Amino acid sequence: MVRHGAFAYTWDLVGDPAAAARIADLGVDTVTVQAAYHSVRATTGWHPAHRVVHADHAAAYFRIRPERWRGLRPLPPSWGVEDEDPFGTATAALTAAGLRTEAWVVLTHTSVLGRSAPELAVHNAYNEVFSYALCPAQPAVHDYALTIIQELCDQYDVPTLMLEACGWLGFDHASQHEKTSGAELSACARHLLSICLCTACAERLAVDVPRLAADIRAIVDRELQQGIPAGSDLADALGAERADAIYRHRRDVITGLVREARALAGQRELLLMATADPQVTGPDVGVELAGFEPAPDGYVLKCWDSEEAAVARLKDATTRTGVPLIANVNAVGDHPEDLPALVKGIVAAGASQVRYYHAGLASPARQAAIRAAVQEVS
Repeated sequence: MVRHGAFAYTWDLVGDPAAAARIADLGVDTVTVQAAYHSVRATTGWHPAHRVVHADHAAAYFRIRPERWRGLRPLPPSWGVEDEDPFGTATAALTAAGLRTEAWVVLTHTSVLGRSAPELAVHNAYNEVFSYALCPAQPAVHDYALTIIQELCDQYDVPTLMLEACGWLGFDHASQHEKTSGAELSACARHLLSICLCTACAERLAVDVPRLAADIRAIVDRELQQGIPAGSDLADALGAERADAIYRHRRDVITGLVREARALAGQRELLLMATADPQVTGPDVGVELAGFEPAPDGYVLKCWDSEEAAVARLKDATTRTGVPLIANVNAVGDHPEDLPALVKGIVAAGASQVRYYHAGLASPARQAAIRAAVQEVS
């Protein structure tokens, strides 16, 4: 039996008494609702009070109890509707409609906090700050992330936490209008620019960090200015020993955070948005699925590309781990009519659950595609 779920925003539900029933009509049994989330502009085509929500900074959508925080603290939202606890209100409405709820928790993606504390953000080899990306190796960021999880567990009876951005965000996940494509940076160069060398990472990386930074700059500059490719991957560009040191550092930080999150979650399910490539940075953390400890209750794998690529990704993941696989599929991309076939393919390839992105953003045609996929794949 395949579990089908959909993502939704709190502002899709709060202030709209028909929203929960409308999502239930898609046929899904689970709704993943943002509890902590980055800035975004979103359409709300179904809401009775608004059509566009501009969430202009990352925010916590749960109750913020000031006494529970030290150091970094998330900001509350100031958009959508007036509600001191939009996450609680949204999940209560979904529960009343017979739907299972999950907390969608984005941890390190916050421009507002990165700008206020740049020393805690990712620093690349040029000592340039990625203000949208908090570095999880920084103790203050680690504490901030765990406090989010602790507060959700203390305040809400949600059965599942889905963790997004619990590692590093890199070069490819910015927050401004993107003007970098003309440089034609290779994937390897982008991975090089995504390596964090902030003070916390520099202390923990088992390499000569000044030499590493200088080599990264030389490699990237050579590609930018002379058109000489950086390499096929980090091992090719930096050598296997240094690439392995970077992967070990990332693995240690991410597994440490997940281990403590696992302890805080107790009996709740913990799902991890992930990819099997350890050199990847972004909202889906790059980890070696095989042997990742502590293992989450499920890996959420993004399947937003072609059916062929998504099926290959699921098949590869099943060879690496016995942990359940949840396919995150894009219902608001091109060709929604292909959604049922995509879901059939990825379930046959090993996905035991599907999450459709996104119930609130989907047009009538895209909602119909979700409904068809749920009906055809059980």
